[in-house]
Amino acid sequence: MSDDAALPLQFTDAAANKVKVLVADEDNPNLRLRVYITGGGCSGFQYGFTFDDQMNEGDLTIQKQGVELVIDPMSLQYLVGGCVDYTEGLEGSRFIVTNPNAKTTCGCGSSFSV
Repeated sequence: MSDDAALPLQFTDAAANKVKVLVADEDNPNLRLRVYITGGGCSGFQYGFTFDDQMNEGDLTIQKQGVELVIDPMSLQYLVGGCVDYTEGLEGSRFIVTNPNAKTTCGCGSSFSV
């Protein structure tokens, strides 16, 4: 079993590589990718991504390839067992979440219900 398997949320190599490129473009090595959950979207909750150079009390940090993914405790409860990935395709390029806790998801995959 790898150390990654014990993490509550997986962070793929593709996502980490893209974060590394975007952080380098911003010329701020303190930036981290923050994933969070908000109310809204067509299914009740939606995923959000932002770059943040601040850590808040209770944040979980996952490190991979020299970059960090940060999740607040409220969002983490909806994301446990999930995976943050980066994809490029016909729909464009974006960070995505595969969430085993989602009972339903919208067609574009950016919102879900539990």
